[in-house]
Amino acid sequence: MTINWEAFTPEMSFLGGTLIGLAALILMFVNGRVMGVSGILSKLISPASSFEFAWRITFVVGIILAPTILYFITGNTIQFTEVAKGWQLYSAAFLVGVGTAIGSGCTSGHGICGISMLSMRSIIAVTVFLSTAIITVFIISLR
Repeated sequence: MTINWEAFTPEMSFLGGTLIGLAALILMFVNGRVMGVSGILSKLISPASSFEFAWRITFVVGIILAPTILYFITGNTIQFTEVAKGWQLYSAAFLVGVGTAIGSGCTSGHGICGISMLSMRSIIAVTVFLSTAIITVFIISLR
């Protein structure tokens, strides 16, 4: 399989999804924890123990280092399209934070781990996330 680092492909999506799923499985197996980024970050601020702090900070550092290492290995940057600036960006970030607090977790926790455990709460949460995203994109595209 030839890897095209510059284009979205089903192979790269499958590889990325497999690695994320493997990371979630390892965290659950080793630590008994669900891999939800908002929960990991929120408890990083006031960890219950030094072990809790250590694995949480390692997770966050890994999220930051992984694309950096990928860049140094391949020379390719991760391409993205900026979709919001200024007040829109901060408003969206605030709403995501409120949503993760109300929904008892974020898209990664509910979508990756919750659905795989057949959690009805997670299935409903992801359905709401996706429906809201689809409606938002539709409304914005009408401009």
